Amino acid sequence: LSRRSFRSFAIMSPSTRSRSGALHSSSGAEDEAPWTEMTVSELKSQLRSRDLPVSGVKAALIQRLEEHRSSSRPPATKRSKYFTNNNQSLKGAARIGGAANTTEAPPETPTKKRKSPPSVTPDPKGSALKTPTKKRKSPQKSKSTSPRKRTRIEPGSLSPPENWERIYKLVEELRSDRSAPVDTDGGHELPEKHLGPAVHRFQVLTALMLSSQTKDAVVGETMRALQRHGLTVENIHDTDHETLNALIGKVGFHNNKTKFMKQVAEILILQYDGDIPGTADEMMKLPGVGPKMAYIVEHVAFGTVSGIGVDTHMHRMFNELKWVDSNTPERTREQLEGWLPKRRWGEVNVLWVGFGQEVQQQKEKALRKALACSSPREALGLVRTLGLDVEKEGRRFGLEEEIERASSPTPPSPGE
Repeated sequence: LSRRSFRSFAIMSPSTRSRSGALHSSSGAEDEAPWTEMTVSELKSQLRSRDLPVSGVKAALIQRLEEHRSSSRPPATKRSKYFTNNNQSLKGAARIGGAANTTEAPPETPTKKRKSPPSVTPDPKGSALKTPTKKRKSPQKSKSTSPRKRTRIEPGSLSPPENWERIYKLVEELRSDRSAPVDTDGGHELPEKHLGPAVHRFQVLTALMLSSQTKDAVVGETMRALQRHGLTVENIHDTDHETLNALIGKVGFHNNKTKFMKQVAEILILQYDGDIPGTADEMMKLPGVGPKMAYIVEHVAFGTVSGIGVDTHMHRMFNELKWVDSNTPERTREQLEGWLPKRRWGEVNVLWVGFGQEVQQQKEKALRKALACSSPREALGLVRTLGLDVEKEGRRFGLEEEIERASSPTPPSPGE
Protein backbone atom coordinates (compact mmCIF):
# COMPACT_ATOMS: atom_id res chain seq x y z
CA LEU A 1 0.00 0.00 0.00
CA SER A 2 1.08 3.58 -0.56
CA ARG A 3 1.61 5.71 2.48
CA ARG A 4 -1.64 7.56 1.97
CA SER A 5 -3.61 4.37 1.42
CA PHE A 6 -1.99 2.76 4.45
CA ARG A 7 -2.88 5.72 6.62
CA SER A 8 -6.49 5.58 5.41
CA PHE A 9 -6.60 1.83 6.10
CA ALA A 10 -5.07 2.25 9.53
CA ILE A 11 -7.68 4.67 10.86
CA MET A 12 -10.55 2.34 10.09
CA SER A 13 -12.03 0.20 12.79
CA PRO A 14 -11.63 -3.58 12.38
CA SER A 15 -15.26 -3.97 11.43
CA THR A 16 -14.98 -1.50 8.58
CA ARG A 17 -11.56 -2.48 7.18
CA SER A 18 -13.14 -5.29 5.25
CA ARG A 19 -15.25 -2.74 3.49
CA SER A 20 -12.36 -0.46 2.59
CA GLY A 21 -12.40 -1.78 -0.97
CA ALA A 22 -15.81 -0.26 -1.43
CA LEU A 23 -14.54 3.06 -0.17
CA HIS A 24 -11.55 3.04 -2.50
CA SER A 25 -13.47 1.82 -5.51
CA SER A 26 -16.24 4.40 -5.27
CA SER A 27 -15.06 7.21 -7.46
CA GLY A 28 -16.09 10.55 -6.04
CA ALA A 29 -17.62 8.92 -2.87
CA GLU A 30 -18.09 10.93 0.31
CA ASP A 31 -15.37 10.98 2.97
CA GLU A 32 -17.69 9.48 5.60
CA ALA A 33 -18.22 5.74 5.96
CA PRO A 34 -21.19 4.12 4.18
CA TRP A 35 -23.71 4.28 7.04
CA THR A 36 -26.05 1.68 5.65
CA GLU A 37 -23.38 -1.02 5.89
CA MET A 38 -22.57 -0.30 9.54
CA THR A 39 -24.08 -2.03 12.51
CA VAL A 40 -26.16 -0.17 15.05
CA SER A 41 -23.25 -0.17 17.53
CA GLU A 42 -20.96 1.35 14.93
CA LEU A 43 -23.50 3.97 14.04
CA LYS A 44 -23.93 4.91 17.69
CA SER A 45 -20.14 5.15 18.00
CA GLN A 46 -20.09 7.55 15.08
CA LEU A 47 -22.87 9.61 16.66
CA ARG A 48 -21.06 9.78 20.02
CA SER A 49 -17.92 11.00 18.34
CA ARG A 50 -19.97 13.88 16.92
CA ASP A 51 -21.78 14.60 20.17
CA LEU A 52 -25.09 13.58 18.65
CA PRO A 53 -27.97 11.66 20.25
CA VAL A 54 -27.72 7.86 19.94
CA SER A 55 -31.35 6.89 20.54
CA GLY A 56 -33.59 5.42 17.87
CA VAL A 57 -33.67 2.68 15.28
CA LYS A 58 -31.01 2.19 12.65
CA ALA A 59 -32.79 4.27 10.01
CA ALA A 60 -33.07 7.21 12.43
CA LEU A 61 -29.34 6.95 13.31
CA ILE A 62 -28.37 6.97 9.64
CA GLN A 63 -30.63 9.95 8.95
CA ARG A 64 -29.06 11.84 11.87
CA LEU A 65 -25.54 11.18 10.54
CA GLU A 66 -26.54 12.20 7.03
CA GLU A 67 -28.06 15.46 8.30
CA HIS A 68 -24.94 16.19 10.34
CA ARG A 69 -22.71 15.50 7.37
CA SER A 70 -24.76 17.81 5.13
CA SER A 71 -24.74 20.64 7.67
CA SER A 72 -21.03 20.42 8.60
CA ARG A 73 -19.41 20.00 5.18
CA PRO A 74 -17.71 23.22 3.92
CA PRO A 75 -18.74 23.60 0.31
CA ALA A 76 -15.56 25.30 -0.96
CA THR A 77 -12.92 23.05 0.69
CA LYS A 78 -11.48 20.22 -1.39
CA ARG A 79 -10.50 17.36 0.87
CA SER A 80 -8.99 13.96 0.42
CA LYS A 81 -11.58 11.29 -0.13
CA TYR A 82 -9.69 8.89 2.10
CA PHE A 83 -9.94 10.80 5.39
CA THR A 84 -12.76 11.53 7.72
CA ASN A 85 -13.35 14.69 9.68
CA ASN A 86 -12.48 12.93 12.94
CA ASN A 87 -9.45 14.69 14.47
CA GLN A 88 -8.63 11.62 16.55
CA SER A 89 -8.40 9.52 13.39
CA LEU A 90 -5.92 11.99 11.92
CA LYS A 91 -3.72 11.74 15.00
CA GLY A 92 -3.86 7.93 14.85
CA ALA A 93 -2.79 8.00 11.25
CA ALA A 94 0.19 10.19 12.11
CA ARG A 95 1.31 7.73 14.83
CA ILE A 96 1.03 4.68 12.58
CA GLY A 97 2.57 6.24 9.52
CA GLY A 98 5.41 7.91 11.38
CA ALA A 99 6.41 11.47 10.84
CA ALA A 100 4.02 12.43 8.14
CA ASN A 101 4.57 15.40 5.96
CA THR A 102 2.41 18.17 7.34
CA THR A 103 1.77 19.47 3.86
CA GLU A 104 0.01 16.23 2.96
CA ALA A 105 -2.31 16.25 5.94
CA PRO A 106 -5.77 17.49 5.05
CA PRO A 107 -6.81 20.68 6.74
CA GLU A 108 -9.17 20.48 9.64
CA THR A 109 -12.76 21.03 8.75
CA PRO A 110 -13.63 24.56 9.72
CA THR A 111 -16.58 24.86 12.00
CA LYS A 112 -19.59 26.07 10.16
CA LYS A 113 -20.50 29.47 11.40
CA ARG A 114 -24.09 30.13 12.04
CA LYS A 115 -25.46 33.34 10.80
CA SER A 116 -26.46 35.52 13.63
CA PRO A 117 -30.09 36.54 13.46
CA PRO A 118 -30.77 40.07 12.38
CA SER A 119 -30.95 42.52 15.17
CA VAL A 120 -34.48 43.37 16.01
CA THR A 121 -36.06 45.85 18.25
CA PRO A 122 -38.65 44.05 20.32
CA ASP A 123 -42.02 45.57 20.09
CA PRO A 124 -43.75 46.12 23.42
CA LYS A 125 -46.82 44.40 22.03
CA GLY A 126 -44.87 41.28 21.10
CA SER A 127 -44.33 41.70 17.34
CA ALA A 128 -41.05 40.43 15.88
CA LEU A 129 -39.96 43.64 14.17
CA LYS A 130 -40.80 47.20 14.87
CA THR A 131 -41.38 48.71 11.46
CA PRO A 132 -41.84 52.44 11.32
CA THR A 133 -45.06 52.26 9.33
CA LYS A 134 -47.62 54.98 9.27
CA LYS A 135 -50.75 53.94 11.04
CA ARG A 136 -53.89 54.22 9.00
CA LYS A 137 -57.01 55.30 10.68
CA SER A 138 -59.74 52.75 10.20
CA PRO A 139 -62.85 54.27 8.66
CA GLN A 140 -65.48 55.14 11.18
CA LYS A 141 -68.38 52.75 10.92
CA SER A 142 -71.57 54.63 10.52
CA LYS A 143 -74.17 53.63 13.01
CA SER A 144 -77.25 52.62 11.10
CA THR A 145 -80.52 53.35 12.74
CA SER A 146 -82.52 51.23 10.29
CA PRO A 147 -83.52 47.80 11.55
CA ARG A 148 -82.02 44.69 10.02
CA LYS A 149 -85.37 43.26 9.00
CA ARG A 150 -87.56 45.18 6.61
CA THR A 151 -90.49 46.72 8.41
CA ARG A 152 -93.81 45.41 7.17
CA ILE A 153 -96.12 48.05 5.74
CA GLU A 154 -99.47 47.87 7.44
CA PRO A 155 -102.61 48.32 5.30
CA GLY A 156 -103.81 51.91 5.33
CA SER A 157 -100.57 53.26 6.78
CA LEU A 158 -99.39 55.11 3.62
CA SER A 159 -100.64 58.31 2.02
CA PRO A 160 -102.24 57.66 -1.39
CA PRO A 161 -100.69 59.19 -4.54
CA GLU A 162 -102.10 62.44 -5.85
CA ASN A 163 -105.02 62.11 -8.31
CA TRP A 164 -104.95 58.28 -8.11
CA GLU A 165 -108.74 58.04 -8.05
CA ARG A 166 -109.10 60.02 -11.30
CA ILE A 167 -106.67 57.70 -13.08
CA TYR A 168 -108.29 54.61 -11.54
CA LYS A 169 -111.74 55.65 -12.78
CA LEU A 170 -110.35 56.37 -16.24
CA VAL A 171 -108.93 52.82 -16.40
CA GLU A 172 -112.29 51.44 -15.30
CA GLU A 173 -113.88 53.29 -18.25
CA LEU A 174 -111.24 52.01 -20.70
CA ARG A 175 -111.77 48.45 -19.42
CA SER A 176 -115.53 48.55 -19.37
CA ASP A 177 -115.86 46.25 -22.40
CA ARG A 178 -113.87 43.47 -20.67
CA SER A 179 -112.21 42.34 -23.92
CA ALA A 180 -108.63 41.70 -22.78
CA PRO A 181 -107.10 38.17 -22.84
CA VAL A 182 -107.46 37.85 -19.08
CA ASP A 183 -111.22 38.30 -19.41
CA THR A 184 -111.61 35.05 -21.35
CA ASP A 185 -108.62 32.96 -20.25
CA GLY A 186 -108.05 34.15 -16.70
CA GLY A 187 -108.20 31.95 -13.62
CA HIS A 188 -111.64 33.32 -12.74
CA GLU A 189 -113.20 32.35 -16.09
CA LEU A 190 -111.70 28.95 -16.98
CA PRO A 191 -112.80 26.61 -14.13
CA GLU A 192 -115.84 24.38 -14.58
CA LYS A 193 -118.66 25.17 -12.17
CA HIS A 194 -121.05 22.30 -13.02
CA LEU A 195 -118.83 19.66 -11.36
CA GLY A 196 -119.30 21.01 -7.85
CA PRO A 197 -117.66 23.60 -5.60
CA ALA A 198 -114.65 21.46 -4.63
CA VAL A 199 -113.75 20.68 -8.25
CA HIS A 200 -114.29 24.33 -9.18
CA ARG A 201 -111.90 25.46 -6.43
CA PHE A 202 -109.29 22.91 -7.48
CA GLN A 203 -109.47 24.11 -11.07
CA VAL A 204 -109.06 27.73 -9.95
CA LEU A 205 -105.90 26.71 -8.09
CA THR A 206 -104.66 24.75 -11.11
CA ALA A 207 -105.24 27.66 -13.51
CA LEU A 208 -103.23 30.00 -11.29
CA MET A 209 -100.39 27.48 -10.91
CA LEU A 210 -100.20 27.20 -14.71
CA SER A 211 -100.30 30.98 -15.25
CA SER A 212 -96.81 31.71 -13.97
CA GLN A 213 -94.53 32.89 -16.84
CA THR A 214 -97.23 31.93 -19.36
CA LYS A 215 -99.63 33.98 -21.50
CA ASP A 216 -103.32 33.71 -20.72
CA ALA A 217 -104.15 32.26 -24.14
CA VAL A 218 -101.76 29.35 -23.54
CA VAL A 219 -103.18 28.83 -20.06
CA GLY A 220 -106.68 28.68 -21.52
CA GLU A 221 -105.69 26.11 -24.13
CA THR A 222 -103.94 23.98 -21.51
CA MET A 223 -106.82 24.16 -19.04
CA ARG A 224 -109.28 23.00 -21.69
CA ALA A 225 -107.01 20.03 -22.51
CA LEU A 226 -106.86 19.11 -18.81
CA GLN A 227 -110.62 19.42 -18.49
CA ARG A 228 -111.11 17.01 -21.38
CA HIS A 229 -108.72 14.62 -19.61
CA GLY A 230 -110.54 15.08 -16.31
CA LEU A 231 -109.38 17.92 -14.08
CA THR A 232 -110.17 16.63 -10.61
CA VAL A 233 -107.89 16.08 -7.65
CA GLU A 234 -108.25 12.30 -7.80
CA ASN A 235 -107.66 12.07 -11.55
CA ILE A 236 -104.56 14.29 -11.47
CA HIS A 237 -103.25 12.20 -8.58
CA ASP A 238 -103.77 8.99 -10.58
CA THR A 239 -102.37 10.37 -13.86
CA ASP A 240 -98.77 9.32 -14.48
CA HIS A 241 -96.08 11.97 -14.66
CA GLU A 242 -95.36 11.61 -18.39
CA THR A 243 -99.00 11.94 -19.43
CA LEU A 244 -99.57 15.00 -17.26
CA ASN A 245 -96.37 16.62 -18.48
CA ALA A 246 -97.50 16.14 -22.08
CA LEU A 247 -100.90 17.68 -21.34
CA ILE A 248 -99.36 20.90 -19.94
CA GLY A 249 -96.30 20.89 -22.21
CA LYS A 250 -97.04 24.34 -23.72
CA VAL A 251 -96.89 26.33 -20.48
CA GLY A 252 -93.67 27.78 -19.14
CA PHE A 253 -91.61 25.56 -16.82
CA HIS A 254 -93.99 22.65 -17.44
CA ASN A 255 -91.58 20.09 -15.92
CA ASN A 256 -91.63 21.84 -12.55
CA LYS A 257 -95.35 22.49 -12.75
CA THR A 258 -96.04 18.81 -13.44
CA LYS A 259 -94.11 17.88 -10.32
CA PHE A 260 -95.90 20.54 -8.25
CA MET A 261 -99.34 19.48 -9.48
CA LYS A 262 -98.70 15.86 -8.51
CA GLN A 263 -97.43 16.89 -5.08
CA VAL A 264 -100.37 19.26 -4.48
CA ALA A 265 -102.92 16.60 -5.48
CA GLU A 266 -101.49 14.17 -2.94
CA ILE A 267 -101.42 16.81 -0.19
CA LEU A 268 -105.04 17.81 -0.87
CA ILE A 269 -106.21 14.19 -0.69
CA LEU A 270 -104.27 13.40 2.49
CA GLN A 271 -104.74 16.64 4.40
CA TYR A 272 -107.79 18.47 3.01
CA ASP A 273 -110.17 15.67 2.00
CA GLY A 274 -109.73 16.48 -1.70
CA ASP A 275 -110.48 20.20 -1.32
CA ILE A 276 -108.07 23.16 -1.27
CA PRO A 277 -106.99 25.15 1.82
CA GLY A 278 -109.39 27.90 2.85
CA THR A 279 -106.88 30.73 3.37
CA ALA A 280 -104.11 32.31 1.34
CA ASP A 281 -101.57 31.64 4.09
CA GLU A 282 -102.35 27.91 3.97
CA MET A 283 -102.22 27.87 0.16
CA MET A 284 -98.74 29.39 0.17
CA LYS A 285 -97.50 26.28 1.97
CA LEU A 286 -98.33 24.18 -1.10
CA PRO A 287 -95.53 23.44 -3.60
CA GLY A 288 -95.41 25.95 -6.46
CA VAL A 289 -97.94 28.41 -4.98
CA GLY A 290 -96.81 31.98 -4.32
CA PRO A 291 -98.53 35.04 -2.80
CA LYS A 292 -100.02 36.30 -6.08
CA MET A 293 -101.67 32.96 -6.82
CA ALA A 294 -102.87 32.44 -3.25
CA TYR A 295 -104.59 35.83 -2.93
CA ILE A 296 -106.35 35.49 -6.29
CA VAL A 297 -107.47 31.92 -5.57
CA GLU A 298 -108.77 32.98 -2.18
CA HIS A 299 -110.84 35.75 -3.77
CA VAL A 300 -112.16 33.69 -6.72
CA ALA A 301 -112.76 30.41 -4.88
CA PHE A 302 -114.01 31.65 -1.51
CA GLY A 303 -114.98 35.28 -2.09
CA THR A 304 -112.66 36.53 0.64
CA VAL A 305 -109.80 39.00 0.31
CA SER A 306 -106.75 39.15 2.57
CA GLY A 307 -104.26 40.57 0.07
CA ILE A 308 -103.72 41.84 -3.48
CA GLY A 309 -102.48 39.51 -6.19
CA VAL A 310 -99.76 41.48 -8.00
CA ASP A 311 -98.23 40.19 -11.22
CA THR A 312 -95.48 41.62 -13.41
CA HIS A 313 -97.90 43.84 -15.40
CA MET A 314 -99.09 45.55 -12.24
CA HIS A 315 -95.59 45.79 -10.79
CA ARG A 316 -94.33 47.57 -13.92
CA MET A 317 -97.31 49.91 -14.38
CA PHE A 318 -97.59 51.04 -10.77
CA ASN A 319 -93.89 51.90 -10.69
CA GLU A 320 -94.23 53.85 -13.95
CA LEU A 321 -97.18 55.76 -12.48
CA LYS A 322 -95.12 56.46 -9.32
CA TRP A 323 -97.80 54.83 -7.22
CA VAL A 324 -95.13 52.62 -5.64
CA ASP A 325 -91.36 52.59 -5.48
CA SER A 326 -90.32 48.95 -5.45
CA ASN A 327 -88.13 46.38 -7.17
CA THR A 328 -90.24 43.23 -6.68
CA PRO A 329 -93.94 42.41 -7.17
CA GLU A 330 -94.17 41.40 -3.52
CA ARG A 331 -92.89 44.79 -2.38
CA THR A 332 -95.34 46.42 -4.80
CA ARG A 333 -98.14 44.46 -3.18
CA GLU A 334 -97.21 45.67 0.30
CA GLN A 335 -96.97 49.32 -0.76
CA LEU A 336 -100.23 49.12 -2.72
CA GLU A 337 -102.04 47.62 0.24
CA GLY A 338 -100.60 50.46 2.32
CA TRP A 339 -102.86 53.07 0.66
CA LEU A 340 -105.39 51.43 -1.70
CA PRO A 341 -108.86 51.07 -0.08
CA LYS A 342 -109.54 47.45 0.79
CA ARG A 343 -112.81 47.41 -1.11
CA ARG A 344 -110.76 47.53 -4.33
CA TRP A 345 -108.30 44.76 -3.45
CA GLY A 346 -110.33 42.01 -5.10
CA GLU A 347 -110.89 43.78 -8.43
CA VAL A 348 -107.56 45.51 -8.97
CA ASN A 349 -105.77 42.50 -10.46
CA VAL A 350 -108.13 41.71 -13.35
CA LEU A 351 -108.76 45.42 -14.03
CA TRP A 352 -105.10 46.42 -14.36
CA VAL A 353 -103.73 43.18 -15.81
CA GLY A 354 -106.23 43.49 -18.68
CA PHE A 355 -105.32 47.14 -19.20
CA GLY A 356 -101.61 46.27 -19.34
CA GLN A 357 -102.28 43.48 -21.84
CA GLU A 358 -104.11 45.85 -24.18
CA VAL A 359 -101.42 48.54 -23.98
CA GLN A 360 -98.66 46.04 -24.71
CA GLN A 361 -100.32 43.49 -26.99
CA GLN A 362 -103.34 45.25 -28.57
CA LYS A 363 -102.01 48.72 -29.34
CA GLU A 364 -104.52 49.73 -31.99
CA LYS A 365 -107.45 48.81 -29.76
CA ALA A 366 -105.89 50.66 -26.82
CA LEU A 367 -105.42 53.81 -28.95
CA ARG A 368 -108.96 53.76 -30.34
CA LYS A 369 -110.45 53.26 -26.88
CA ALA A 370 -108.35 56.14 -25.53
CA LEU A 371 -109.51 58.42 -28.35
CA ALA A 372 -113.15 57.45 -27.81
CA CYS A 373 -113.28 57.83 -24.03
CA SER A 374 -114.57 60.82 -22.05
CA SER A 375 -111.08 62.26 -21.57
CA PRO A 376 -108.96 61.36 -24.64
CA ARG A 377 -106.12 63.72 -23.89
CA GLU A 378 -105.67 62.30 -20.40
CA ALA A 379 -106.06 58.74 -21.68
CA LEU A 380 -103.35 59.27 -24.33
CA GLY A 381 -101.06 60.66 -21.64
CA LEU A 382 -101.72 57.60 -19.50
CA VAL A 383 -100.86 55.09 -22.22
CA ARG A 384 -97.76 57.15 -23.07
CA THR A 385 -96.64 56.87 -19.46
CA LEU A 386 -97.14 53.11 -19.62
CA GLY A 387 -94.85 52.76 -22.64
CA LEU A 388 -97.08 53.05 -25.70
CA ASP A 389 -95.50 55.12 -28.49
CA VAL A 390 -98.67 57.04 -29.40
CA GLU A 391 -97.28 58.94 -32.42
CA LYS A 392 -95.58 55.91 -33.96
CA GLU A 393 -98.56 53.61 -33.54
CA GLY A 394 -100.89 56.40 -34.66
CA ARG A 395 -99.05 56.69 -38.00
CA ARG A 396 -99.11 52.91 -38.31
CA PHE A 397 -102.87 52.71 -37.90
CA GLY A 398 -103.77 56.00 -39.64
CA LEU A 399 -104.85 57.82 -36.48
CA GLU A 400 -102.57 60.88 -36.72
CA GLU A 401 -105.35 63.45 -37.08
CA GLU A 402 -107.44 62.06 -34.25
CA ILE A 403 -104.39 61.95 -31.98
CA GLU A 404 -103.38 65.48 -32.92
CA ARG A 405 -106.87 66.84 -32.18
CA ALA A 406 -107.07 64.97 -28.87
CA SER A 407 -103.61 66.10 -27.83
CA SER A 408 -104.14 69.83 -28.48
CA PRO A 409 -104.37 71.89 -25.26
CA THR A 410 -107.63 73.53 -26.29
CA PRO A 411 -110.35 71.90 -28.38
CA PRO A 412 -110.80 73.37 -31.88
CA SER A 413 -113.67 75.82 -32.45
CA PRO A 414 -116.75 74.49 -34.33
CA GLY A 415 -115.79 76.38 -37.53
CA GLU A 416 -112.31 74.89 -37.73
